[in-house]
Amino acid sequence: MSKNLALFDFDGTITTKDTLFDFIRYAVGAKRFYIGLLKNLPMLVAFKLKLIPNDEAKMRLLSHYFTGYEAQKFRDLGQSYALTQIDPIVQKEAKDRLQYHKRQGDRIVVVSASLACWLEPWCQKEGIELLSTQMEISQNRLTGRFATPNCHGQEKVNRIRAHLVLNDYTEIYSYGDSSGDTEMLAVATQGYYRKFPTNSET
Repeated sequence: MSKNLALFDFDGTITTKDTLFDFIRYAVGAKRFYIGLLKNLPMLVAFKLKLIPNDEAKMRLLSHYFTGYEAQKFRDLGQSYALTQIDPIVQKEAKDRLQYHKRQGDRIVVVSASLACWLEPWCQKEGIELLSTQMEISQNRLTGRFATPNCHGQEKVNRIRAHLVLNDYTEIYSYGDSSGDTEMLAVATQGYYRKFPTNSET
C-alpha cells in the first residue's frame, strides 16, 4: 500500500477559475451578484491594494450575500453547484494528476480556502478528502462569520498538521497556484507551483 500523500489546492489549481465568485453568482443570480460587487467595490479595491487581509475581505463579501441565509438552503445550493458546475471547469492536467495519484493508491487531500458547502459534495464524489473553510451557523442560519479560520497560507499547514502525521508519508506531493499555497508547498518533498509533472517525471 502506498505511503505517499498528495495535497491539492483547489481554485486555479484543480479548476480553471475561482469558485467563490462563481458560486455566489450561481446562488444569488447575476443581478444581485453584480449589485453586491458594486456595493463592496471600495473593500475589494482595498483588498487588491493589500490594505485589508484576505480572510477579512472574503468574510465581508460572503457576509454581504449570505448573512441570515437558511443553512439547509445554503447546503443544497452548494451541492447543486458542486455536482453541476465544477466538473466543466476542472483542468484536464489536474484531472489526469488526480487519477494518477488514485492509481498509485496515494492519500489525496484537497486543501482550500473555499467553502466546504460546495467543495465537500465534489470531493465525496471523487473519493478524496477535504480541508477547507466553514461558515458559522446559528439557529439554522448563517451568521456571516467563519466557523473556522480561513484555510489560506499558514492556516493550510495548520489544518494539514492537525489532520495528518506528515512523517508517516514517504513522499508528499503538493500542488498550488498562488502565494496562499506557499507554506503548503514548503512542507512537500515534491512541490509543484502552477504546473503538473508528467507521470514519467515522478
